[in-house]
Amino acid sequence: MADLKTASTQSTAARVKAEIAADDLSAQVAALREDLARLSESVVALGQGAKTAVADEASVMTERVRDKVREEPLFALAVTAGVAYLFGLMSRR
Repeated sequence: MADLKTASTQSTAARVKAEIAADDLSAQVAALREDLARLSESVVALGQGAKTAVADEASVMTERVRDKVREEPLFALAVTAGVAYLFGLMSRR
């Protein structure tokens, strides 16, 4: 009879430990999901910032090229012809 009580007590203790472990695991999974959500938001924000920076830089570079072409149109034409010639040579092979 004493053995039965001890086994029952051990079984109950094991069940309580398992429930505590399951609750702890559930809490960890919830915390992990929250961390992943915050990380996703950070990555999106970082991507948007990078996109804005690249767009701004491209705009500045485009404006510089336009100004350079307006200042020296013959040089721009010569560079364009040279690049086209090189592309032509490479496409033959």
